[in-house]
Amino acid sequence: MRARLQPSIRTWAEFQAVHRVVGHGPDCTCPITQPATEPSPDWYATCAASEEPVLRRVAASWPGLPAELVGTLAMDDDEEVRIQLACHHPLAPPHLLLDVFVTRPAHRPHLLTLPAFPRTGRTHLIGHPDPEVRALAAADPTLPEPPLEDPDDAVRRAAANNPTLTPETLETLLTDPRTAEGAAANPSLPVPRMHALLDHCLNDAATPPTAARR
Repeated sequence: MRARLQPSIRTWAEFQAVHRVVGHGPDCTCPITQPATEPSPDWYATCAASEEPVLRRVAASWPGLPAELVGTLAMDDDEEVRIQLACHHPLAPPHLLLDVFVTRPAHRPHLLTLPAFPRTGRTHLIGHPDPEVRALAAADPTLPEPPLEDPDDAVRRAAANNPTLTPETLETLLTDPRTAEGAAANPSLPVPRMHALLDHCLNDAATPPTAARR
């Protein structure tokens, strides 16, 4: 593989760019730091069109890659190319970010911080076997019926936090220890009810344990 790559590497900057990617698997979460000397945009464009998957991975890891090449690499046959693009390029399409979230748990914390990560369009994942994926779907505000009875605690919390729930439903969920935390954080909870919950918590915190026992 290194012998095949050698004709494409003519400078130390290009060598370093390839070296940062070679040997890292699809679940690698090492940050890709930008060197002081960066290869030219034309070199990255050539890498994006290369038949070598490693060079396409290198191109996908460069955040300056033009939008048209991003669109091409987002549909690349090589999974690691798509993962590099999702994790490192600001123009990576939302559907790609969601796909990588579902298939690669190691990258989920980072993907959730990206502005382009989709906040809707996740309802088709509500029956997924992974509870972390179901929790993501349960929070989708376009979901007709959040799964409040899911066997997983995290999924129930996410469902109880879904803004589509009515104040009446939230009142019921606040009385159930399994869903109270999610319901208390629901943005649809009426403001007076939020203040009442806060007052209740503050009053409990201000009561000394000895006084409470009396």
